[in-house]
Amino acid sequence: MSTTRITGGHIIATLLRDNVPLTAMVAAPKIKQGRVPNGPLPVIVVKTVSVVERQALKRGATVLRTDRVSATVRAASYRDQVDIIELIKSACAGRVGDIGGGTNVSILPAGTGPDLDGPGDSFEQTQDFRVSFVAAA
Repeated sequence: MSTTRITGGHIIATLLRDNVPLTAMVAAPKIKQGRVPNGPLPVIVVKTVSVVERQALKRGATVLRTDRVSATVRAASYRDQVDIIELIKSACAGRVGDIGGGTNVSILPAGTGPDLDGPGDSFEQTQDFRVSFVAAA
């Protein structure tokens, strides 16, 4: 049994790394959680924005947890940024089931952020999701 604590970010990162059309544009090792990796573009960074966890009424119970997760694209061109955002939405939005180690997962899109000028003359944009799943209390 895995000791990895399942989070909405983990679930989204798993879906992104397992999506063949997306990994044709962004290599799976360039899809990270936490920090933007160094090196050539494009990259995707998955971060948890917020967590809503219901309170368990007894020990050992499970709770419904909803994480707001952002997937940020940094690309060398505006066209790549737009294409990658669309692939991210396609890979994650509307997915349900047991996904990425999560039980009873439900993923809804939660908005696309503005176009930003990234460092080093790069292009950035964020796609947010609401990831609900059953978690240990």
